Amino acid sequence: MDIRELQGYASFFMTIFLVVILYSYIVYLYKSEKKGEKDYEKYGNIALDDEITSTPIEHNPKSQSEKKELNK
Repeated sequence: MDIRELQGYASFFMTIFLVVILYSYIVYLYKSEKKGEKDYEKYGNIALDDEITSTPIEHNPKSQSEKKELNK
């Protein structure tokens, strides 16, 4: 077994590994969106709605409490 054959096997198995990782990530995103955990379409619209006055995507109560502490 020479180095070229070893490189061929390595690239084949790496491609299969990366495809499995990609499809598992797609399934994870699909399931989390179906459960209602996150809405990834909102995140996709960030680039289109890039105004200084646009509303935040997610409500972050921690940032509100930090603002109150700074005003004290």
